[in-house]
Amino acid sequence: MADVGCGRGELLDLAGGNFAQAMGCDPSASMLSSSASNRKLVQSSLTELPFADCSIDFVTAVCVYHHVHGISRTMLTDEIGRVLGPGGLFCIIEHNPWNPVTRAVVNRCPVDADAQLLTVKEGITLLEASGFRTLRTDYLLFLPECLFEKFAVLERALCKMPLGGQYALLAQAPA
Repeated sequence: MADVGCGRGELLDLAGGNFAQAMGCDPSASMLSSSASNRKLVQSSLTELPFADCSIDFVTAVCVYHHVHGISRTMLTDEIGRVLGPGGLFCIIEHNPWNPVTRAVVNRCPVDADAQLLTVKEGITLLEASGFRTLRTDYLLFLPECLFEKFAVLERALCKMPLGGQYALLAQAPA
């Protein structure tokens, strides 16, 4: 497993133990240095990953693509295709620009000052242009965190409604 744009490595800490090997990478050395984990590598650029060809089975990019603009999005997606093995899986999780609360939060967040939100349709088009096959689209974060645990069944029932605060695209690399 590789987490692209891993930041401080929270996803690696949370889920990395479920994989034989879990690594992360991020172009920000300062983000990487704020964690004690040694499972993270510095990316030389937004569009170059420090992994060998066909060396990864599963790649995640959580809230990364809204920081990657223009042709760099295509270059990053192609690069993820390069490091994935045949039939490997890629999961993008992004902020949903159709959710007004999400837009308000992103507009107020200093980390997102450069954000260019990506719609699901744009994400699918990007994936398919790089040879991926989209397997699944789910929406999430309908409820505030304080209600999520109590109403998790409702959150899961709404996963196909395109108004969640974020969405997940699961895609497969060519076999």
